[in-house]
Amino acid sequence: MHAPRDDQSAPEEGPIKGAITDVARALRFYSRLPVPALPWEADPHAMPSFARMARVLPVAGAILGALAAFVVAATALAGLPPLVAATLGIAALAAMTGALHEDGLADVADAFAGGATRERRLEIMKDSRVGAFGALALILAAILRVAALAALLEGAGILGAACAVIALSCLSRTATLVPLALASPARREGASASVGRLPMATLLFASGLAAAIALALAAAGGLSLLGMAGALLAAALSAILLTRWSVAKIGGQTGDVAGAAQQVAEIAAACALLIALAR
Repeated sequence: MHAPRDDQSAPEEGPIKGAITDVARALRFYSRLPVPALPWEADPHAMPSFARMARVLPVAGAILGALAAFVVAATALAGLPPLVAATLGIAALAAMTGALHEDGLADVADAFAGGATRERRLEIMKDSRVGAFGALALILAAILRVAALAALLEGAGILGAACAVIALSCLSRTATLVPLALASPARREGASASVGRLPMATLLFASGLAAAIALALAAAGGLSLLGMAGALLAAALSAILLTRWSVAKIGGQTGDVAGAAQQVAEIAAACALLIALAR
């Protein structure tokens, strides 16, 4: 991963084209989707300013969620049981992102649970191998995500579950910005260090946009607005707690911590929706 740099062509694009460009580049950065070059892009493969791209991350997350929601809805309408449809939807998300966030979760679990010192934990996070704690974290996360989505299909119907998938993808990917804004990079080198600390104004803008998208989806899918508000709070709190744990363990944050934040935020938000659904 190369260090992001400011896109010098952005000011000439105008606000609308600039926002579309940022969404396209966020999709290229966070997924493996074959996003085509936009007509006005001078260099579609150039790394954009991360602070600019982060503002529209909720939109990119919603797009990824919409594609997964299509898989869930199509398989459910075809007659597959909720558990199977949910499994295929979660698998689609992992395929689209190249398991980017799952990798971060595994690295964080191995490092924080298995490392005795700060230096050892950072060393473990750079190791490509997956240990026992990382494997267990991946298994538990996959079970919880699939089970929660299957329960949403059963309790909220296909439309409600599809809207929930989009909202959860939007909220959880916005949660990846929390460690980047609330903690300094734990290393002096690497992708996280090159990005630096995300401005708080960027986090607040992205959070507001994510909240608006999630609440609109709740209304469209017949989901509880109070439940979606609880999902917002659960996603935020889980990311904040993970950030504080990261600071205690390694003195800051890394890209793996941001990836792990997506996983825990998605699970926490889904559980909040299910609690509201059960009332």
